[in-house]
Amino acid sequence: VQLVESGGGLVQAGGSLRLSCAASGRIVDNYAMGWFRQAAGKEREFVAGLTWFATHTRYADSMKGRFTISKNSAENTVYLEINSLNSEDTAMYYCAAMEPPYARIPIYPHDYQYWGQGTQVTVSS
Repeated sequence: VQLVESGGGLVQAGGSLRLSCAASGRIVDNYAMGWFRQAAGKEREFVAGLTWFATHTRYADSMKGRFTISKNSAENTVYLEINSLNSEDTAMYYCAAMEPPYARIPIYPHDYQYWGQGTQVTVSS
């Protein structure tokens, strides 16, 4: 599985963005798809994830409310919408995929086998 993120950029505080993650090839198994972010000098952190088949979702506690993960199965694309952006959202955002089995959508980077190259989000005040 190859993943390609897009949609990042420079945004003013208070604005919104929708990031996209296009997966090459047809996803035929119940992958867990996750969004992570990594700010300069910080560890990569889980933002949100979903299961490909039943579209169960999971959010990091600190991300609930402003972040929405969704997918378009026909286009093999996962989205992350971010609202009310602030300077703390400035980071590289990564899409990741994990093969089943898993009991719950994983939140640790080492659980995911496939990664995209990332898309930069910069929030200006």
